[in-house]
Amino acid sequence: MTIVEVGPRDGFQSIQPLIPTDAKIALIEKLHGAGVRRMEATAFVSQTAVPQLADAAAVFAGARALDGLDVQVLVPNRRYAERAIEAGARHLAYVLSASERHNLSNVRRSCKESVEDYARIVEALPEGAAMRLNLATVFDCPFVGQIAVEASLALLDVLLPLLPEAEICACDTTGRATPDRVAGLFEAARARFPQVRRWAYHGHDTYGLGVANAIAAMQAEVDVIDASFAGLGGCPFAPGATGNVATEDLVWTLGQMGIDCGIDLDRLIEVSREAAALAGARPGGRVRTAISARLGLATVLDTPETFG
Repeated sequence: MTIVEVGPRDGFQSIQPLIPTDAKIALIEKLHGAGVRRMEATAFVSQTAVPQLADAAAVFAGARALDGLDVQVLVPNRRYAERAIEAGARHLAYVLSASERHNLSNVRRSCKESVEDYARIVEALPEGAAMRLNLATVFDCPFVGQIAVEASLALLDVLLPLLPEAEICACDTTGRATPDRVAGLFEAARARFPQVRRWAYHGHDTYGLGVANAIAAMQAEVDVIDASFAGLGGCPFAPGATGNVATEDLVWTLGQMGIDCGIDLDRLIEVSREAAALAGARPGGRVRTAISARLGLATVLDTPETFG
């Protein structure tokens, strides 16, 4: 069972006040100290579109210096993939959508163009580099509604031959998926593509089903789950979509199920409180608040602060 902490990318990108680079790296170091061993630390993207991530190279360098941390970075196209590789990244996460309209909004290109870009990135990958392929809106699109399972599988028919060893991640971009649909998609995908070695799931907690959907994915034999500390995040092109399932909620649930994911819950909650207090943050999750209340800690710990 692997939890991929995506808060430093997915969580930070939607915060408007700029977070100092040193503060980002300090939070990443604390997540590592809590036991996180795989993290999407940043994204190499347009500084104009996402100014919060303009310091991607510096944040990546800080994360890469941590012992035993698998540092994954998001890239939307070949241009930024090349920048990430030049900076030393050896674990890329490429994103494209099963929905044409969402892909146009999210990465400013058609699905066909994204597939062609992915093929060129695969050709340019350094030896030993790993690739995560994120398929957004496989369950639901903010513009056209539910996406048929067959549409996502048909896209994989084209993508998988380009890099058979890539990790494939199904993303519930709007947070409208339900556990039965999550399990159903993965069961259909595993049956059609038995050659895929690793499947992953990335969900949002918009309707309070983040943990339930993650468990449904696990029960469908998915062993890589994305989560975001303090429940930070949300897709800018999916109105109302909140952050990912809070990492602390997932870690607590797994612990109650007798599953050890190697993350210290107490230390994770401590750093999650810091993240929840970032200026402009919109924290989510339940466990952080519940445990804080049990310990008699003031709710002021989750009150946003500003950097001096």
